[in-house]
Amino acid sequence: MAPPNDPISPVFNALQSQSSGKYFDLSNGKLSVKGVPLLSEVPSNVTFSHFHPAYQSSDAPLPLLQRVHASSHKGAFLGFNKDGPSDRQLNSLGKLINRDFLSIFRFKTWWSTIFRSALHPGSDDHVMICAESGSSAVKASHFGAVAYVHASDNPYNLMKEAYSALRVHLNTFRLLEEKTVPNLVNKIGWCTWDAFYLTVEPVGVWHGVNEFVEGCVSPRFLIIDDGWQSVNMDDEDLKEETKNLVLGGTQMTARLYRFEECKKFRNYKGGTMLGPDAPSFDPNKPKLLIAKAIEIEHAEKDRDKALQSGITDLSLFETKIQKLKTELNEIIGGGESSASNERCGSCSCSDKNYGMKAFTGSTHLSSKIIPCKVSPGLDGTMTDLAVVKIVEGGIGLVHPDQADSFYDSLHSYLSEVGITGVKVDVIHTLEYVSEEYGGRVELAKAYYKGLTHSLQKNFNGTGLIASMQQCNDFFFLGTKQISIGRVGDDFWFQDPNGDPMGVYWLQGVHMIHCAYNSMWMGQMIQPDWDMFQSDHMCAKFHAGSRAICGGPVYVSDSVSGHDFDLIKKLVYPDGTIPKCQHFALPTRDCLFKNPLFDDKTVLKIWNFNKYGGVLGAFNCQGAGWDPKEQRIKGHPECYKPISCSLHVSEIEWDQKTEAAHLGEAEEYVVYLTEAKELRLMTPKSDAIQIVIQPSSFELLSFVPVRKLGQSINFAPIGLTNMFNCGGTLQELEYKTTAVESSAMIKVKGGGHFLAYSRCFAARVILASGLLSALHSLDIREGLTKAILPGMIFDDRVLTPYSWLSQIFWLCTNKSPSPQSERALAGLEAQKAPVKGHPGPEGVPSSSLVRPAAAVRPSCLSRDQLKQPVGQRVAGNVSQVRGRSGWSKGSVNKSGDSSAGGD
Repeated sequence: MAPPNDPISPVFNALQSQSSGKYFDLSNGKLSVKGVPLLSEVPSNVTFSHFHPAYQSSDAPLPLLQRVHASSHKGAFLGFNKDGPSDRQLNSLGKLINRDFLSIFRFKTWWSTIFRSALHPGSDDHVMICAESGSSAVKASHFGAVAYVHASDNPYNLMKEAYSALRVHLNTFRLLEEKTVPNLVNKIGWCTWDAFYLTVEPVGVWHGVNEFVEGCVSPRFLIIDDGWQSVNMDDEDLKEETKNLVLGGTQMTARLYRFEECKKFRNYKGGTMLGPDAPSFDPNKPKLLIAKAIEIEHAEKDRDKALQSGITDLSLFETKIQKLKTELNEIIGGGESSASNERCGSCSCSDKNYGMKAFTGSTHLSSKIIPCKVSPGLDGTMTDLAVVKIVEGGIGLVHPDQADSFYDSLHSYLSEVGITGVKVDVIHTLEYVSEEYGGRVELAKAYYKGLTHSLQKNFNGTGLIASMQQCNDFFFLGTKQISIGRVGDDFWFQDPNGDPMGVYWLQGVHMIHCAYNSMWMGQMIQPDWDMFQSDHMCAKFHAGSRAICGGPVYVSDSVSGHDFDLIKKLVYPDGTIPKCQHFALPTRDCLFKNPLFDDKTVLKIWNFNKYGGVLGAFNCQGAGWDPKEQRIKGHPECYKPISCSLHVSEIEWDQKTEAAHLGEAEEYVVYLTEAKELRLMTPKSDAIQIVIQPSSFELLSFVPVRKLGQSINFAPIGLTNMFNCGGTLQELEYKTTAVESSAMIKVKGGGHFLAYSRCFAARVILASGLLSALHSLDIREGLTKAILPGMIFDDRVLTPYSWLSQIFWLCTNKSPSPQSERALAGLEAQKAPVKGHPGPEGVPSSSLVRPAAAVRPSCLSRDQLKQPVGQRVAGNVSQVRGRSGWSKGSVNKSGDSSAGGD
């Protein structure tokens, strides 16, 4: 906002004085875009108005207002008038024919996906628009701005401009660019959901985290998912918790009866797992419980189908269900965990603001059970057990006037005990219970206002992941503060409908959801592609997408169910990730195609790294939405190898200011992660042709080639043992003087470093130990390979970030310049790893030793540097294994591969 003595009105007046030709026009029953008809047979009751930014009523920053004004001529509003008021109105906007289009629809209450049809199809190709309030008491007949249309010749600019316009117009949400995202987006995490479901408990969580540490992966955030809350059923004693819950659907009729954690967590005594008598944990037990609970769920579905088909004698079904439940109880067993230790008095249940008192009427919170009402539109979505159970039991709703107190009471307790954030699931059920509260918009406003205030007060304004929220109500009303949320359906490790091939094709459906939803959701929130399990049959398929999605990476592995080799291709030893600079989006040629079951299209997504770009190609063919069956079903005829082409021009370099210059290079080096191939490409080159197997992928990293001197072309690729190898490049600086051309490269992590050079590299030097710190080195024309020092541990505690960084100088002269000498001077070597820690390929762990103190390793002599590469490195490995630091390399102008220097 401008200060009082510098009013912003003159700025707005100046903006408004500018004019541009309007893109949209409605006349003679046709809606046209720059003279091209878009909709025909538009009914006469449809209204049209050009977009005019509401500057005075918006709190948007001035640069955003200026941007919105600059594109305001591209947008317009559509509405309609009806003869009489109603709480649900349906009207045609006109006929849409002979146009390719992409639409998003809610296939469940809380999830969206792409659909090859209009959002609300009418007869004879008409596009229908529906306006509903969610309350029979809230009726209207005039809707002046119920739909917004925007046009652009760039699909990515289109989304930015359209949602920027709506942000200014509505002033009820903020764009992602205006908010701070939680720092977990740069880290690896573990979520307990698929590992335990509702059986999660402290001992299992401790063992799970400990396994990551022992596997040399450091999870930087932990999500304790559903199962920690205190809940019970309506027919149970209010003082007793419901027992033996396993799957999510079974708890949907339960009520939260206290804010404090449930008994199994509340009774855990700190330090229990560190003593000599720490309780054991059977990692197979959660798996057995989950498997048995899934059997029960399938048996209940079979019973319900039989009932719907007219069968009256359900005794066989009931007998089977009861037998399975008995078996489930036997697996669960009795008694409390040995980690439990009863406590009370000092806990929150003694405070009037917490525990049962918060819901028994003795406090300020007023709640009641509200029957659920599903809108006609949602009746056409996929059958969901959670929704079925919610409708069956109704929702316990705190009065919207007390939404602030409700969220603060819950979150302040969690914050006080050390919880730094929450994941809010089932976030979009408010529309079911809006009848008595002014409709869905008014109820949502009240609750999202309370949630926003609590987030700001208790979790630093950022500590919240939104989930099961994919509806306009959330995005237009709930994202003032919330900055990250799920953009796809849940990760399903198997098909809930029993299709054995679903374990494969459901994974591709998940990726399509995430990629296409990010087109619009990414304007308001950081897209979160959800967790996956690293030992799943399609784990690598998922890992490849997470590597370049631009969001957080987290797994939901069962205890003793990890593939650490796979995880280490995603994450650095310190638990951070080589994250892309943007959020991944589909390439232009995919936008109006069906990469799920058209039998020919590969999903291609693009993103940026700091010094290059990346394309991902994923074969997601094999399943999709069936509108008749109202479910996602398999298309086995499409589950086969698919060919595709990839080109550097498919990366939308102009979508990030910092990346724009990367798209201007004359030549790029291209590294194919899965094929392990290195290629060169110019903007005029033919596209790379590849074939992708079902549930498989390829990642292509593009780095501009830089000329050094007269004859040397160079480009660093990064650590090729990581999926996003280009993301490991932290700093890249080129310098040219009268005597020297050089490149300084800072790489994070350890492993196989790869660079391209058009002539022989004369010298490659690691700053902390010169060549003695390189485990192997392969220098030849066109290629420089090195194994860099990897992770460093000190009694299993990860070292600081700087110890995991490598820096190279590549110079064209044969001796280090004075500047290089000064940069190297005084740098100390770092500690070697703990003995027995696995090192790079080919070096036995038994050769690893820990020096008594950190010392600078001896530098190689000039004579040693003149020896063949293998002889230079041999004999030094045991001393430098695991070290990292500053690196330097050089290439000679003449292409001479001999080296001299320190």
